[in-house]
Amino acid sequence: MILRFLLALACGLSLSFPVTAATPSVLTSVKPLQLIAAAVLDGIAEPEVLLPPTASPHNYALRPSDRRQIAAADRLYWVGPELERFLQNLLDTQSAARRLDQVPGLTLRSFDGAQHADNNHDHDHGDHQHAPGSLDPHIWLSAANASQIARWMAVDLAQLYPEHADRMQRNAAEFSQRLDQLQAQLQQRLQPLAGKPYFVFHDAYGYLEDSVGLRPLGVFTLSMELQPGARHLHELRQQLAAAGPSCVFREPQFPAERLATLSAGMPVHEAELDPMGTTISASSGSYEQLLESLGNALADCLEAL
Repeated sequence: MILRFLLALACGLSLSFPVTAATPSVLTSVKPLQLIAAAVLDGIAEPEVLLPPTASPHNYALRPSDRRQIAAADRLYWVGPELERFLQNLLDTQSAARRLDQVPGLTLRSFDGAQHADNNHDHDHGDHQHAPGSLDPHIWLSAANASQIARWMAVDLAQLYPEHADRMQRNAAEFSQRLDQLQAQLQQRLQPLAGKPYFVFHDAYGYLEDSVGLRPLGVFTLSMELQPGARHLHELRQQLAAAGPSCVFREPQFPAERLATLSAGMPVHEAELDPMGTTISASSGSYEQLLESLGNALADCLEAL
């Protein structure tokens, strides 16, 4: 009798407390992609990010906890092996992973400045240096690309959140409208500054620069894995001397001391560009903040020359 009672009680409890399906997990490799995904999932879910805020995707080493997070993700967005080389072997066999440099409709550029209207090109360069002709993987620094990625994500994520498909489409459309307005503001402020001399830490800003007509006079380093050689530093110092007053932009992911040798004794204005959005809050920040902060940093320094 006691056994029957316990069995009945257990059945009653299981009927009273049905098991609910786990919320799908959306993971992005880097903060900028998280911000785009958050715009699509606004009011639905909060995507997570793999890399810590100050880590560089060019030379990151996965921890055991990272591997567990990747394995548990229902969807994982990354740019591709040109940016996150450390993920290639792991994600090539991960069914939940989506390479965003293969999203249809993106405008991709190479490090020689050439643009491609589509992404039907093989850009996998084993040396992973920013060599002329190789793909520029910083695709999120184009407002037009971010808009296209958001629209594509809205369709892709409908597989995980079918009941929110319409909401995600609206979110992506509103995101695109905001980016159109922001791009117009950036062009209005930055286009008049074309031709003013500036130097960047590494060649990461081509998509943004192309959209507003800017171009740096020099790049501190061409590869995140290699320190700039003495010859390259000498050439850059010659360029700085010839440029006169100019802007030199550092990045929070890399030690500020690296620029000390380059700019010592030169009439330069130092400022910071943060292509990864390290200071933007994951919960309350936005992709628009990322792009606007880059535009403001460029403009504030160049306008002061």
